[in-house]
Amino acid sequence: MSELSRRSGVPVPTIKFYLREGLLRPGRATASNQAEYEEEHLRRLRLVRALITLGGLSVAATREVLEAVGEPLGRYETLGVTHYALRSPVAAAPEGDGTDGSAAEVERLVERMGWTVTEQSPLRGALAAGLRALREVGADYGAEELVPYAELAAATARLDLDQLAGIEDRIDIAERALVLTVLMEPVLATLRRMAQENEAALRYAGQGGGAGG
Repeated sequence: MSELSRRSGVPVPTIKFYLREGLLRPGRATASNQAEYEEEHLRRLRLVRALITLGGLSVAATREVLEAVGEPLGRYETLGVTHYALRSPVAAAPEGDGTDGSAAEVERLVERMGWTVTEQSPLRGALAAGLRALREVGADYGAEELVPYAELAAATARLDLDQLAGIEDRIDIAERALVLTVLMEPVLATLRRMAQENEAALRYAGQGGGAGG
């Protein structure tokens, strides 16, 4: 177990906790107080750690993902299970009396983009909640206004899935999807702000703006 801890970077007490919770199967016993762990244990341990630490999943939700990726699923289904297990960027909230229209704008956007997003996807409600929050501060975005952003998101998604080329193992696919989704989101947000700073400099630098100008 100490070797497994060294290679994975996961502390021994945490590994023992994962074993007790059934998130990691026991190693092959070699003595009364020793066990041998294989490469599969290392890979699964890294996935468990990513789900809980990066994805913010509970033990129960992590167990569900592990059970799902243990099934003979294809690449599409494996990615779906992994993505739906993650918390949405915006917490979905009820639309109230239905007069808000945000959910309808989401539906129009999905149709306009030709996207395959299931009716059960939690991301539909999350996007609607985000649009409602924008509207409350006077930024009214509908499907048409979102199309350019959606096109950029589609290009980013193609880049993301290109990173999965050649990977066949379901655990490796799930782990890579977690890394791309969770760790890349703050990187992408930072790049966007850097680009905004650059664009502002190109458009407005040198124009002045002081009260006495």
